[in-house]
This record gives sequence, structure tokens and C-alpha cells, in this order.
Amino acid sequence: MRDLAGGFRYLLAGQRWVFGHGRWLGFGLLPGLVSLVLYTAALIGLSYGADDLTVWATPFADDWTSPWSGLFRGFLTGLVFCLGLFLAVITFTAVTLLIGQPFYESLSEQVDRSEGGDVPESGLPLWLELWISARDSVKVLGRVLLYGILLFALGFVPVIGQTVVPFLGFCVSGYFLTQELTAVALQRRKVDLAERLVMLRARRMMVLGFGVPLVLSFLVPLVAVFLMPGAVAGATLMARDLMGDSGADTPEHQAAAQPAAPTVPPTGFGPPPVY
Repeated sequence: MRDLAGGFRYLLAGQRWVFGHGRWLGFGLLPGLVSLVLYTAALIGLSYGADDLTVWATPFADDWTSPWSGLFRGFLTGLVFCLGLFLAVITFTAVTLLIGQPFYESLSEQVDRSEGGDVPESGLPLWLELWISARDSVKVLGRVLLYGILLFALGFVPVIGQTVVPFLGFCVSGYFLTQELTAVALQRRKVDLAERLVMLRARRMMVLGFGVPLVLSFLVPLVAVFLMPGAVAGATLMARDLMGDSGADTPEHQAAAQPAAPTVPPTGFGPPPVY
């Protein structure tokens, strides 16, 4: 339970960090807004083209008597749109991180800098970082799809499909969402995907404490866009803990996560300088 609460504290600390550094909040919103526009356009296009796609894919239903042809194709049209919506949800974070790689990497570096200690740099050219990020995201999404198919099949089991399966679905989504977010900071530390998965499995409860509340909040429209910068900041704080760069759950760490107090300008009435 301590790790579970610790993961949630990292999520809150990341949101506090970006809201305490307004310039980085605005900086980190840009990739999410771009992704939102692209996904909205794609879903609108799918809603208009799903009927034609269904008709094209089911020529055998042309000779069916009414109303069976319309009901069958209507069901398939709804299924196609739900599938597109599901794919949009599970790929939004990966695509946003890929689009915003330079933005989120700069934000993550600034979090490291504000926490003190070394600020790791990958030393790789941007195109290679994008390639590694895209390759790892495809591997992670493959795992998510496998779990999604399994949970979808279990969803037809009475009672379990309406209680246990949704809970497991949120846990799986939260786990892999956290993996995607921590990859920003861990990739700069030259930690590959296999090592990242081993590290996250060792702190599974902390990962769930971070990822599951984030997945639940992402169900609210537009919330994902505004929480992404803070999620990257919180994941960076978590990565520091996973790598042993900082003490976890210590008063010093929690104080460091708070925004710095504003500097009071000199009034001119202080003590005279000492020469």
C-alpha cells in the first residue's frame, strides 16, 4: 500500500510542478493539442466513412431481406467506430509522446535540473531518439492489444465480465501508460525497453498508483491534453526513484516537488554591503 500511495503522490507532484512553472505547462500542452486535432479529424472522418466501409466489406448482405441487412450493417458500423475509438484511446499517449519528443524531453530535463544532481542526456540525434521511441511504442502497444483481446473475450463471462474484467482493464492500461511516460526520462538514462519493464515489474504497485488514476481521468474529454505535461513531470520524478537518483517519499523529496517561492525584489533599505 505504501508503494501504491507513493505512485499517486508522484502523479500529484508532477501536476504541482508544471502548474508551479507556468511556462513549461504551456510548452507541454502543444503536442497534446496537435494530437487532439489529428484524432478528432480522424474520428470525424471515420464516423462519415464507416457506413461505406461496412457496405463495401459485406457485399453478401445486399440480397438479404429487410430489416436484417440494415441491422447487420448498422451493428458492424457501430463496431467499426467503437474499434476506432478504442485504438484512439490506447494510442493517444504514444502518439502524443512521439509528436512531442523534443518538448517532453526538455520538460523532463528541467524537472531533473530542478530536483538537483546530474541531468542525464541521451547524446543521440533527434531522428534516432524518435525511431527508438516509435519502435518501443509499437512493442508496448502490441502487448496492450494482446491483453485487450483477452479481456474482451473474458468480458462475455457472466458476472466476472462485468466486475473483474473492467478492473483488470484499468490496471493493464495504467501499467502500460506509466511505461510510456517513464520512457521519456529513462531513455535519456540509456535504459532500454526490456530493462524498463523489469524495473516497473519490481515496483508494480507504485506503477499502478500512478497509472490507474491517470487512466480514469483520461476518460473525461480534453483532460488528457491538460494532464500530459504534469504526467511527464511526475513520471520523471518516479524514474529518479527507480534509478536511485533521489530518495522516495522523503520530506526532502516532497519539498523539492513544490514550486520555488518567488524572489522578493530588493527594496533598497537592506544592510549596506560588506567590502
